[in-house]
Amino acid sequence: MMVIFKIPQGIFTEIHRDISRPHEFAAERVGFIACGASMFGSDGLLLLGESYHPVADRHYIDNSHVGAMMNSDAIRSALEIAYSRNVAMFHVHRHEHFGKPGFSRVDRQESARFVPDFFNARPSMPHGVLVLSHDSMVGLCWLAREKHPIEINKFVVVGPQAPGLRAIA
Repeated sequence: MMVIFKIPQGIFTEIHRDISRPHEFAAERVGFIACGASMFGSDGLLLLGESYHPVADRHYIDNSHVGAMMNSDAIRSALEIAYSRNVAMFHVHRHEHFGKPGFSRVDRQESARFVPDFFNARPSMPHGVLVLSHDSMVGLCWLAREKHPIEINKFVVVGPQAPGLRAIA
């Protein structure tokens, strides 16, 4: 299956600005992207980022073993958005380097725990996770609760590039 993730430059810039802000105790910030989803061709999936939803400061758990840990209220808030707006939800965070990022062992373990919960709110929509770097990104997409995630094949940022951000490779 070909999975394409497309996001407007304005939302992409908003995400980078938000996750660049320091947090009182978390080493990194995280958020969620609400997305539309549409099948194309015989086996294509287009995901379109519609809005960004940062995790509120009070929804982080102080845990020095990971960059950021969310509490259940963070997940509940994202689930409410998925349910009320009929959207796919993609968790997003950034690794602080240039070049293609990768998913850490913790990223994979934790996303496998919470992403399937989104199928309770929107079982017919795909859901997943993205990891950004300063100039690239990777993603995993679950098509159903019981399935293993698949890699997102292509990323497209649409619109004029914001000052201070490098183009996505």
